Amino acid sequence: MSRYTAPGEPGCVVRFAGRYDHFIGGEYVSPAEGRYFADTSPVTGEAFAEVADGTVEDVSLAWEQAHGAAARWSKTAVAERAVILTEIADRIEDNLEALAVAESWETGKPVRETLGADLPLAADHFRYFAGAIRAKECTRSLVDGSVVVHGVRKPLGVVSRSISWDFPMLNAAWVLAPALATGNTVVLKPAMQTPVSLHVLLGVIADLVPPGVINVVNGYAGEPPGGRGPAVFFGDVTGRGDGFAGRALDGFATGTSLALVQHGRYEQFLEAALGRVEALVPGHPLDPATTVGALVSADELGKVLWYIDNAVSSGAVVRCGGGRLDLGGPLTGGYFVAPTMIEGDKNRVPPGWPVISAGRFNDFDDAVKLVNDLPAGSGVSVWSRDTGVGFRAAQAIHADRVWVNNDHTFPAEAVYGHEDRHGLLPQYWRERRLLVNYGP
Repeated sequence: MSRYTAPGEPGCVVRFAGRYDHFIGGEYVSPAEGRYFADTSPVTGEAFAEVADGTVEDVSLAWEQAHGAAARWSKTAVAERAVILTEIADRIEDNLEALAVAESWETGKPVRETLGADLPLAADHFRYFAGAIRAKECTRSLVDGSVVVHGVRKPLGVVSRSISWDFPMLNAAWVLAPALATGNTVVLKPAMQTPVSLHVLLGVIADLVPPGVINVVNGYAGEPPGGRGPAVFFGDVTGRGDGFAGRALDGFATGTSLALVQHGRYEQFLEAALGRVEALVPGHPLDPATTVGALVSADELGKVLWYIDNAVSSGAVVRCGGGRLDLGGPLTGGYFVAPTMIEGDKNRVPPGWPVISAGRFNDFDDAVKLVNDLPAGSGVSVWSRDTGVGFRAAQAIHADRVWVNNDHTFPAEAVYGHEDRHGLLPQYWRERRLLVNYGP
């Protein structure tokens, strides 16, 4: 498949507006203080849109509109809300290419990821919660012959969330799908690095809900991304010979920023993994052949380059990559870094993809201790041919999410974000109990 045409060029599948105000009460509203900031594409390093810079006044107006809409939206029948969520999923799928290209242009992620994973997952979350809310029965119990306890669920009203820049549209879906399903209205604050992606999504779905149900205020730092958590490769993962080894090597090459490999197989596995890293394809994010795109911002580029220099000055060894890439032409100003693997970094917490820090561990207990002493990021992946070892490691590791023999899958069933042991929907409603005496 050929490369997608860049936004703004003839034949592109998506076009950006020159300016994006706040989306409040079903319409675009200028910022209270009249300030705007430039949204820059990491692909070229050039600004492509102006975005309203939010203040407390803008947020207050969004809350006011969301609160006014909440009374009506909460009374919308559950079945009708479920139909609307399904229609949102349909719209995302109908506009998949345009949404994927928009997000790749703003985040620098390869379009193969946004088109093949991020946007389909976003659509699936709306479908999942459309079904989940229909299946969630209210409780009732008989206390005695005439008194019945009815469990009633009421939405919170207005839900406000900041959105991180790593998955702008999928992050929005993680909030919107359960919040809308339970009858809440929403105020979203996209990250300053990636605000336009959410507005492109709004252009596709906003007419499906009443005014004020979805509101977007720009100009905030956004939720920091969790980052790619550590990956643990036990000694029975040799890196040779079968599909399991291939999946493990793919997990090393694209699923982690910190790889811990058991001592006995370290050299053998690392050589195979190094081959996978060197085979990654940096390039234009809108080319489906590209496997490594651009970093999201100049700040992130600076962090990654600083990390590499600091690791080397502290005694670490760069096995491949290690610097900024100039891809030439219109991509010369883009925020590209060569896929990089570092050994012997004492800090062991790289800032993110496409840098992988590789280290050793001795045994099971050593692996668990090393992982539990580190920030987990979005979770931890564990690789072993012995599923018993994988299961024990998943039990011992403190991360909220552990993948065993797979990496960074986010199905809607796994309820990602703001979750507890009861699942996600209860985070968006209040439980009430009505005791009714039906006797004389």
